Amino acid sequence: MTIEIKVPDLPESVADATIATWHKRPGDLVARDEVLVDIETDKVVLEVPAPEAGILGDILQAEGATVLSRQLIAMLKAAPVAGEETKDKPVEAAADAAGDDLSPSVRRLVAEHAIDVAKLNGTGKGGRITKEDVEAFLKVGNKPAAAPVAAAPVAAVAPLAARTEKRVPMTRLRKRIAERLLEAKNTTAMLTTFNEINMAPIMKLRKQYGEIFEKKHGVKLGFMSFYVKAVVESLKRYPEVNAALDGDDVVYHNYFDVSIAVSTPRGLVTPVLRDCDSMSLADIEKAIKELAGKGRDGKLTVDELTGGNFTITNGGVFGSLMSTPIINPPQSAILGMHKIQDRPMAVNGQVEILPMMYLALSYDHRIVDGRESVGFLVSIKELLEDPTRLLLDV
Repeated sequence: MTIEIKVPDLPESVADATIATWHKRPGDLVARDEVLVDIETDKVVLEVPAPEAGILGDILQAEGATVLSRQLIAMLKAAPVAGEETKDKPVEAAADAAGDDLSPSVRRLVAEHAIDVAKLNGTGKGGRITKEDVEAFLKVGNKPAAAPVAAAPVAAVAPLAARTEKRVPMTRLRKRIAERLLEAKNTTAMLTTFNEINMAPIMKLRKQYGEIFEKKHGVKLGFMSFYVKAVVESLKRYPEVNAALDGDDVVYHNYFDVSIAVSTPRGLVTPVLRDCDSMSLADIEKAIKELAGKGRDGKLTVDELTGGNFTITNGGVFGSLMSTPIINPPQSAILGMHKIQDRPMAVNGQVEILPMMYLALSYDHRIVDGRESVGFLVSIKELLEDPTRLLLDV
C-alpha cells in the first residue's frame, strides 16, 4: 500500500512554507510516527511524522522547495500487516528481513538503523537475536572491516586557501526577523533611556532561598522571574508602556502578556508568558524553562509566539554590558537586561564594590513620553533593589 505524505495544514497567517530538512532518504526504512521531514515557516518548524511503518519512496519536494498547505511532498510504501499479500517486493523483503522471532525492541532498532538482520550474530537462546546483539553491532559499525593495505608514504598536505566564502540561503525565520526589525526602525519613533540596578538584594535572596525553592518547585530560582514581576508591577503604574498603536487609536491593554526573547539555533524568537500578573515566581520560572526548551528544539507553536504587550530581552547571558534593543511591533516598548558586573559605587559617602547591571528601555515616543519612560525604568529599579516591595505591592 502506498501512502501520500503531505504538508500539514499551515497556520492561518502563514501562506507557504519551506522544506527545511529531510531526515530520511528514498529507500530508507521508517518506523510509525518517526519524523520524516521538517517544514519551516516564518514562525515555527512543523515536523511531519510517518503515518505508518514502511519504506520511504519518491521525494517530490527537495530541501529548500517552497510548498503550500496539503501539498504532496513524498510517497511512503507502507509495510503490509501480517497475512496480507503484497506485490511490493522491497517492503516484503524488509518485513521478512526483520523476522517474526524478533522482539519489538529489536524490531524497532533494526528498522531505525536499516540493519540487514543477516549480518547479525544471535547470542540468545536458540540463536535468537537480542537487543544487546544489535547494540554491539552498531558500536562496531555497519560497515565491513577494511582489508589491510601497505603503508603508503605520507603526502604533503595542501595548505588551506586563505580566502574562502560560504553562501547559505537565509531561513524563513531569519528573513521574518529582518523584516520586523526594519519595520520597527522605519515605522516607530524609537528612543532608548538607561538606568542601573544594584543586584545585591536579589542575589542575596537567591543565595538564601535558592536551594529551598528548587526542592519545593523543581526549578531553579533565576533572575528572569524577578524581572517579569517587576515589569508587570511597573506596567500597572504606567499603562502607556503597556499600550499599542492601531492606526490613529491607542489601545490600552488591561492584561499583562510578556514576551521573552529566546535565542535558538534558527534565530531569535519571542514566546509569550500570558497573564503574568496572576503567576508566582515559580510559575514564571517553569514557564520560561518550558518555552526556552521548546524554542531550542523548534517545538514552539504559533499560539505561543503570538501576542505579547511588552518584551524582555536578556543580553547579559551572552556578556552584553549595554545595548539599545529594538521594539517588537506593535508593542510600544522593550526592556533590555545586561551583564551583572562588579563596579565601584558611592554609597553614603563611601566607595563600595557592588554587582551592578545596566537597564535599557527602548520605547515608541509616539505613545510614551519621557516622563513615563523614565518613571517606568525607575519603578523597575526600585522594585528590584528592594524585592520586598514586590511582595507587599508598594
